[in-house]
Amino acid sequence: MGNFTTVNNDGAHNLWEQLYFKGIPHPEGMVGVVLGIESTAHTLSFGMVDMNGKTSPSYSNLFRPEEGGIHPREAADHHCLMASDLLRKATSSEMFLDNKIEAIAFSQGPGLGPCLRIGASIARTLSEVWKVPLIGVNHCIAHIEIGKNQTGCKDPVLLYVSGGNTQVIASSRNKYRVMGETLDIGIGNMLDKFARTQGIPFPGGPEIEILAKKYELNKDINENFINLPYGVQGMDMGFSGMLTAAERRIDAGDSLESVCWSLQEHAFASCIEVAERAMAHTGKNELLLGGGVACNTRIREMAKIMCEERGATAYWPEKQFCIDNGTMIAELGRLLHNVGYNTKLSDSAINPMLRTDHTEIIWD
Repeated sequence: MGNFTTVNNDGAHNLWEQLYFKGIPHPEGMVGVVLGIESTAHTLSFGMVDMNGKTSPSYSNLFRPEEGGIHPREAADHHCLMASDLLRKATSSEMFLDNKIEAIAFSQGPGLGPCLRIGASIARTLSEVWKVPLIGVNHCIAHIEIGKNQTGCKDPVLLYVSGGNTQVIASSRNKYRVMGETLDIGIGNMLDKFARTQGIPFPGGPEIEILAKKYELNKDINENFINLPYGVQGMDMGFSGMLTAAERRIDAGDSLESVCWSLQEHAFASCIEVAERAMAHTGKNELLLGGGVACNTRIREMAKIMCEERGATAYWPEKQFCIDNGTMIAELGRLLHNVGYNTKLSDSAINPMLRTDHTEIIWD
């Protein structure tokens, strides 16, 4: 069954002991359910989708560093400590108790290696204990499929805006193709880094949104607009120069609220511009937002305005399904299970560098 991670943090926490010897049952019910495990970065999450596509809320816990950014080993320790409690909650839920587990899906990549290994270890263990198929999924594509499940859109351009990823994606010839992406850092990481320099704890994006709204309500925007570098290069984007310029404007005496507002406007506008270019190129008339930054009301507003102007429609799932969550992993696992796909134990190694366009679409 392979090696199972042991983490020492306030005592030994062995996943094999937590998940196997506690004898978690394998329920037998009327409808099949896929359990999904998300562990790519700061979030450990368990979620379920039944074989009809009905979703349940995820059971999640977010790693929040005391200072600085996310250290992969510390985040993995957090996941190991939280695994038993979150799994206990998931296996006590109505969807779990009333149905039969058909498969275990897990994020195989991309992501932080130590964090991915925790999720993979849990998934392998449950797959073996419950004697059900193991399904490794592409985290990026899971964001697309949960969005389609929740909104009903059919063939969208996806604007994927999260901490580690910023991509514009569209399906073509049995793959999700990356039409444009960040050339340096993800938009969420950029916002978090700026927030950290201002003493705002992780995650910084929500607080930046609050400060930007405060500025917009109390200032004459036309007279106080702060210019920042606009990082669009063809179909790609860049945010590091924007970040540096924003930090310098704070040093020059501009208010934090005004810089937050301008940072959002520049960063989001660049994403929407590239998304519109992708829609024009592909002829698609649906735009789907995904990833944690898609929770932001301003980028949603920009997406809606752009789509209305070109006779298209903008979609986004509920916030609980924009952020990293186990339910989205379960949904992609369900789609793969429906076509008979499963991951052999020998093929279940994590792939931190897995890209969106490395996975074939075999479920449509």
